[in-house]
Amino acid sequence: MNLELKDKVVIITGGAKGIGAAAVETFAREGAIPVIVGRSPDTGSALLEQIGATAPRGLMIETELTEVQACRSAVEKTINCFGRIDGIVHNAGVNDGVGLRAGPAEFIASLERNLLHLYNLTHFALESLISSRGFIINVSSKLAVTGQGGTSGYAASKGAIHGLTREWAVDLAEHGIRVNTVVPAEVWTPMYDSWIKTVENPEQTLESIRARIPLGGRMTSAEEMGNAIVFLASSCSGHTTGQIHHIDGGYVHFDRSYGDIEKEES
Repeated sequence: MNLELKDKVVIITGGAKGIGAAAVETFAREGAIPVIVGRSPDTGSALLEQIGATAPRGLMIETELTEVQACRSAVEKTINCFGRIDGIVHNAGVNDGVGLRAGPAEFIASLERNLLHLYNLTHFALESLISSRGFIINVSSKLAVTGQGGTSGYAASKGAIHGLTREWAVDLAEHGIRVNTVVPAEVWTPMYDSWIKTVENPEQTLESIRARIPLGGRMTSAEEMGNAIVFLASSCSGHTTGQIHHIDGGYVHFDRSYGDIEKEES
């Protein structure tokens, strides 16, 4: 299947690791030019070299996404290098555990880490996106729908992303720009691996998590998330916009008693 992504210039925030890295690899495989924007220049550069996407077929731009001028600079560098921007994948973010007791300053800082750079990058790239009739893909989280407890900043940011997806889809439809969001739930990434090692009885915890995932009783892979992102970026999704896509094996939308029912029936 030809996804018609050859030579498309795509910014991927947080593209050095996890879901972002999987998207970078898939874009490159489809002939696109991935531009990694984020704080892991060595890891990002190594990834681009590994997949054969070094300049002029790819670029790593070290960027502190919480800084407005750094977002502007990343967009300008991309345009100066390639002359265009065809799409942005807003993937960067971190579940930073900023809860109700953290205070207003920490809450605002969490929004800066997880939400505000989406607006800033899109704002600065807007004219280029209009010119290319490009696409925007946001990476949200199941917490936007389910909540978790103890992470107000992250949950608020991801919920706002859903709102921006619908708003931007309406706002930019006249320019042919499609805007969609993918919503991961339990995805196996290096960050998830690091977290699971910090809990008591990691294997038992993993087993209980997998038992709640209806389709296959397994976690989603980063590659599956990357494939979904690239498909939504492609011409194969040419009439899809304003949609919130859950890539989670049914985790969010199946009844929470699903695992218990399966055990009873067996």
